[in-house]
Amino acid sequence: MSFGYTVLGFGSGAVATVAPYNIEYLAIAGGGAGGGGYAVGGGGGGGYVTASGFQISGTLTVTIGGGGSANSAGASGDSGANSTFSSITATGGGGGGGSDGGDIDGKNGGCGGGCGRSGSSAGSGSQGGNGGTGAEQESDDSDAGGGGGGATGNGSNGTSSTSGGGGNGGAGTASSITGSSVTRAGGGGGGARHGSMTRSSGGAGGGGAGSLENGSTVAGTTNLGGGGGGGGNNTVGGAGGSGVIVFKIPDANYSGTHSGSPTVDTSSVADYTLLIFNGSGTYTA
Repeated sequence: MSFGYTVLGFGSGAVATVAPYNIEYLAIAGGGAGGGGYAVGGGGGGGYVTASGFQISGTLTVTIGGGGSANSAGASGDSGANSTFSSITATGGGGGGGSDGGDIDGKNGGCGGGCGRSGSSAGSGSQGGNGGTGAEQESDDSDAGGGGGGATGNGSNGTSSTSGGGGNGGAGTASSITGSSVTRAGGGGGGARHGSMTRSSGGAGGGGAGSLENGSTVAGTTNLGGGGGGGGNNTVGGAGGSGVIVFKIPDANYSGTHSGSPTVDTSSVADYTLLIFNGSGTYTA
């Protein structure tokens, strides 16, 4: 990281130096998609990274991670993409495990994806919770997938009984960086095989609900980094939600120089300007 940059003056030939300054930031990656198939895992929420006192200078290139894509019934969901700027990386949420003949494990990610039926391991989260495990019951086929992990909590395990269901998605984390509390990066709920079973819920913070047989899954919420819900019998999983990056910049330092059409909020937090990037762009300090 550089220690500032210079701007050539006019008239006097003086050179003005722009010193580095500190900001607060929040970075959320794209959520993972839920798996598709019989009774499969929910997608993990996008990785959640935040800090204050982060020193910036020069131009920051901001990349917002997209949510993972849902695939055909039987296949695992794709993991979400990373959100990045400077040295900071929020890791995309893990895709939920599918069920294509065998049972497929959840994927690792910012928050881990849930496991399909009897897969041997759920995804682990590097910046959030782990996915839940699935459950299989051969006597009545009451199979259930695990929930995806959220930024705060692990996904719940699926329960294999006629009154059971897919595991609920793990809860996201609340932040008041924008002046009001918003919860982001919730995990997707796991799917359950039969329509008589209990439908799972997505984790608070944009996680999508799982599906029952021939039902509909719910995608993770856009720009909250929510994980997509896992599919039930013959059902494709829900896509993951895209991420977001927020800069909280002291008014005295805000340069006004940016690209990529971020939302500029000068009123929600006294003495600070908020730059909210829902898509990629740049900010020059």
